[in-house]
Amino acid sequence: QVHLVQSGGGLVQAGGSLRLSCAASGRTDSNAYLMGWFRRAPAKEREFVSSINLIDGNTYYDGSVKGRFTISRDNAENTVHLQMDSLKPEDTAVYLCAAAPLTTKAYNYWSLGTQVTVSS
Repeated sequence: QVHLVQSGGGLVQAGGSLRLSCAASGRTDSNAYLMGWFRRAPAKEREFVSSINLIDGNTYYDGSVKGRFTISRDNAENTVHLQMDSLKPEDTAVYLCAAAPLTTKAYNYWSLGTQVTVSS
């Protein structure tokens, strides 16, 4: 069982920044996970935002956020961060972090989600 607890959501004006954090507990010390951020906007299905391989540090971004969002890891704290800059109203959504064992690459563990609202 892996528990993911996130923080950092809130309200920000367009062009502003927010930083999301996701702390994991209950998993092994091998860090053999792919950690991802997803979001669900109003009237839309959940979509991929970004991910990071906790072992080699490789990162991936959806084209809509590349250049604006930065994902990072802090393995000592079992935490991943999503720095969101130049936020747009279209970024408004419930953001969730998730963990996928590298052996399966299936996101089996999810946070409860936090609201990010970007005003015009």
